[in-house]
Amino acid sequence: MPVLLPILGAGLTLLLGRRPRAQRFVSVFVLFLVVVVAAVLAVQAHTDGVQHLWVGAWPTGYGIALVGDRLAAIMLTVASVITLAVLVYSTGQDEQELKHETPISIFHPTFLVMCAGVSAAFLAGDLFNLFVGFEVLLFASYVLLTMGGTGPRMRAGATYVVVNLLSASLFLTAIATVYAATGTVNLAELAVRLPELDTHTQAIIQVMLLVVFGLKAAVFPMSAWLPDSYPTAPAPVTAVFAGLLTKVGVYAMLRTQTLLFPHRPLTELLLWVALFTMLVGILGAIAQSELKRLLSFTLVSHIGYMVMGIALATQTGLAGAIFYTAHHITIQATLFLVAGLVQRVGGSNSLDKLSGLAQMSPLLAVLFIVPAMNLAGIPPFSGFIGKLGLLNAGVGVGTPLAWALVVASVVTSLLTLYAVAKVWNRAFWGTPILPSGRTPGADDEDDDEDAATDRALPPAQVGATCLLIGLSLVLTVGAGPLYEYTSQAATSLRDGNYAAVVLQEVDR
Repeated sequence: MPVLLPILGAGLTLLLGRRPRAQRFVSVFVLFLVVVVAAVLAVQAHTDGVQHLWVGAWPTGYGIALVGDRLAAIMLTVASVITLAVLVYSTGQDEQELKHETPISIFHPTFLVMCAGVSAAFLAGDLFNLFVGFEVLLFASYVLLTMGGTGPRMRAGATYVVVNLLSASLFLTAIATVYAATGTVNLAELAVRLPELDTHTQAIIQVMLLVVFGLKAAVFPMSAWLPDSYPTAPAPVTAVFAGLLTKVGVYAMLRTQTLLFPHRPLTELLLWVALFTMLVGILGAIAQSELKRLLSFTLVSHIGYMVMGIALATQTGLAGAIFYTAHHITIQATLFLVAGLVQRVGGSNSLDKLSGLAQMSPLLAVLFIVPAMNLAGIPPFSGFIGKLGLLNAGVGVGTPLAWALVVASVVTSLLTLYAVAKVWNRAFWGTPILPSGRTPGADDEDDDEDAATDRALPPAQVGATCLLIGLSLVLTVGAGPLYEYTSQAATSLRDGNYAAVVLQEVDR
């Protein structure tokens, strides 16, 4: 259903291309149903164990397998809430923005297709359909990224397309290698057959998959494409890209490392990757003077926390990585939505052209500061809890490199705080600057009128942003039960139950 509903919704919104209100209603309703279905699946995976389905009445063991365990279910639930909130946010754009930023006749069907691809990737039970899920979401993202056809978007889209075509080619090569070596691409069967291969073949397959998923997750040194691609897109598109697309790559790394290569964690290599991803990303962020680029670099940096948890390959590390991924999807999407509101109020995303936003729109200041402090890991927010879990995992491993990651994690968190504090000081403090570049005069009624107009925030956009801020606070207040859920998800990743449930059905 999480795959089928958005596909059907995309077809229906295409038929309703001349009726924008009906398109909006169908899109929002479909994604609301996906949220409900994902939540039910999360409960079922928690109470009844791994859920699986062989699609299309093909013989069991030969058809398409969809599998939902705790990891897939929590990723799917958070992702569906994010996509719903972003879609609601997009409905708050005025007619001029809709025409140039997200034309309804194109935006809604493409957005729903992308959601179907994300769901398919999370639920795929074999490598080939994981590839299909990636490609569905990527070809939709090509359209979303270049929507409007401006020069910067077309240039960014060209880079994005080339990078992802390269990763797709590598992924297909890896799948062909896996099939040639094992005779299957089903993840459960691969969990049994891969350990039987010689160590060199296993190493080649593992490195190929890590390169593919690392490129999609934007880990160092394969992250340079992201800050040049994401900032040019419309705010709703950038938000869902930042929140979800890189996390699908992180999810794939989590799944394959724990299911296919539990005996080959490559801890040292991945810890070095995590270290450089954190530090290079955050150093890039503090050098930026444009809000979206700054947030894009923090996105790269904080992927390093998730890779750290995967690299440690302990139950504590995996639990921290899962929790932090769910947290980061929410926070990063929220901050990019806020960046869209900053553009609307201040007329720019450049920190050199912004000042006094807190005076112009106190509500916008609140909408920024809460997720910004959460991103920096200030107690008691969920960002602090996730980082604390990962630090605990690093200390538990206790190797010199693990300790280096612990120190780098703390430094990255402090530099993240510096980066968001720079945004706060330069954009929200000071004397307001009107979009025309003038500062409002005390006796200038026209300036006051212009400023009041600029301060007006669409209720739909504010509501969607508040929904995601509320979700981040739920992750904070409910961190105990949620961390217990992610801990059990981490345990399930290591106990072989995923493969056992699917293979039992194959044997039948």
